[in-house]
Amino acid sequence: MFVDYTKIIIQSGNGGNGAVSFRREKYVAARTDQIGGDGGNGGNIYFQVDKDKNTLIDFRYNRKFKAGSGENGSGSHCNGKYGEDLYIKVPIGTVIKDVETGKVVADLSKPNQTELILKGGRGGRGNSHFKTSTRQAPRFAEDGEKGEEKEVILELKLLADVGLLGFPNVGKSTFLKAVTDAKPKIANYHFTTIEPNLGVVKTKDGDGFVIADIPGIIEGASEGIGLGIQFLRHVERTRLLLHFLDVSGLEGRNPVQDFYTINQELKKYSEKLSKRKQIIVANKVDACRK
Repeated sequence: MFVDYTKIIIQSGNGGNGAVSFRREKYVAARTDQIGGDGGNGGNIYFQVDKDKNTLIDFRYNRKFKAGSGENGSGSHCNGKYGEDLYIKVPIGTVIKDVETGKVVADLSKPNQTELILKGGRGGRGNSHFKTSTRQAPRFAEDGEKGEEKEVILELKLLADVGLLGFPNVGKSTFLKAVTDAKPKIANYHFTTIEPNLGVVKTKDGDGFVIADIPGIIEGASEGIGLGIQFLRHVERTRLLLHFLDVSGLEGRNPVQDFYTINQELKKYSEKLSKRKQIIVANKVDACRK
């Protein structure tokens, strides 16, 4: 199953508490030698690109992630162990947004990219840090800081060189199958493609480029009609759009009107996307009425 949108809760680790401890040895004045260790820092939350992942399905049921907490300090200047960092693996092209503010926290669009999202709480200082000339035997230590908690949105935006754009059933999947090794579902009815498909075009000189077949976009897509917003985000990163138009007229639509309708949806969704270079593909010419 292809999952390209989800919400999760992440929480960094709490810092450990500092310790209150004194040396109690013969010939050493009681409570004059502080040996309380510091608490360990809490674990951080990182997001990391995993080249073997291509969907967010791992987050469909597992929605809460927490890093390890730091251990408390102890006597003999023993500091607590740091909490274990948590690395959350996501596919390349994942955008992380703060639910509360809507701001982009990180855009993981490069291979092996790793981003620190939440820092763990700082460990508290032991009583050895608080001795002064007027306070020879401090009987207190510092508590560790609490970790942060944040709800974030994960959005997957496919990374492709070319995006296939157009109304449903205009031949995008057929084209993808013809020029790549991809095997999309093909049939003569609307919405046979319900999730994006990727294919690689191999050139004679050994180079290649990636094509993304985006499910058919309809009028109102920019407002979410027909899962439009989920589909439109997958063409945001493409460098070029192939705009497929059904010129056969068999479905009673006007291809010129289709062109303007789709471009109006692109503009509503993103002004930048509406200016992306397009090549018009007049398809189903062989089926034109005579």
